[in-house]
Amino acid sequence: MESIRVLVVNSGSSSIKYQLMEPDSGTIIASGLVERIGEDGGAIEHTAGDRTLTEQQEIPDHTAGLRLAFAKFAEGGDDLTTAGITAVGHRVVHGGEVFYRPTLIDDAVLDTVRELSTLAPLHNPANIRGILAVRELLPDTPQVAVFDTAFFHGLPAAAKTYAIDSQVAETHGIRRYGFHGTSHEYVSGRAAEFLGRPPETLNQIVFHLGNGASVSALRGGRPVDTSMGLTPLEGLVMGTRPGDLDPGIILHLMRTAHLDVDGIDRLLNRGSGLRGMAGVNDFRELRRRIDSGDTAARAAYDVYVHRLRHYLGAYLIDLGGVDAVTFTAGVGENNPDVRADALAGLHRFGIVVDPELNTAKSREPRRISPPECPVQVLVIPTNEELAIARAAVAVTRHS
Repeated sequence: MESIRVLVVNSGSSSIKYQLMEPDSGTIIASGLVERIGEDGGAIEHTAGDRTLTEQQEIPDHTAGLRLAFAKFAEGGDDLTTAGITAVGHRVVHGGEVFYRPTLIDDAVLDTVRELSTLAPLHNPANIRGILAVRELLPDTPQVAVFDTAFFHGLPAAAKTYAIDSQVAETHGIRRYGFHGTSHEYVSGRAAEFLGRPPETLNQIVFHLGNGASVSALRGGRPVDTSMGLTPLEGLVMGTRPGDLDPGIILHLMRTAHLDVDGIDRLLNRGSGLRGMAGVNDFRELRRRIDSGDTAARAAYDVYVHRLRHYLGAYLIDLGGVDAVTFTAGVGENNPDVRADALAGLHRFGIVVDPELNTAKSREPRRISPPECPVQVLVIPTNEELAIARAAVAVTRHS
């Protein structure tokens, strides 16, 4: 029996990440990244097996970027136009109140995703460009949207509601939506599997720490709170985003620095967080600067960790106790200092990090707390692409 294959596409404003995989086994056949679309110095890096192909050329738009990716697939012996792909799964950032499960894409869905761009102006338009590009290149292949906000659709009213005029909130769709939902759902499920317990029996806190960062509190497998809100700006300190911010700061900057909406947007999305405080958002460089005595880097790191601990404490109270604290994504999986510092001094709460287990190199799901501790501290690699691929297959099987 021929294996099912799914192409997973994550389309950004000037980039496309993609994977061709077999969702049943999780095998990655090929993957790649198209960068600097519509900019000078366009490039692609495509990996199949132990072979990596790179090329630099002008890439005017997303269709051209995907066409270049398809050419690399063909060079490696996987012609996507004749390979019989079951589906194409797309990461779509914002589903609003409308989309809270994986959805087969048609014109009506595309129109609604376009309308929701007011809630995610940096993300949804880019996701749409990827969908349209695939439609042009694979017109007969089903496409499925998997929404970043879907997992948090059912947040309790007290957790999702902002304390502003209720009519204004309803009219403009203002609520806490949450993001990184595909990762939080996948990782919390894998954590339960690792512990050999049904998700319904666990209270969990999951830290998704990448360049974007968020944390969720889950009771019985369902989220009861999350750090990101209407947009991916709220919550933890991130690579280039500030996380929680007094909204009065925006008004102050508009009045005193004379920043317009676009200027505020650039500041909060690209010029804040670790980069804004320390000048870098790569944790390896941040650590190098800390070790060399850079006080700005040290301060930025301390602010980052302080916010992690702030949310950890809040969610411990929300849940009334926790069975597992899990770290995932690039920083969460690979930075033992962040994990140790975020959980330091919490033995009275049953939370302890074992130094030897924490610093051991591994890409596998693992426990980094002593076996006798009542709270399990875990590192679980995320795999959003696999989750998207499996969701796409499930939707097409039932459509």
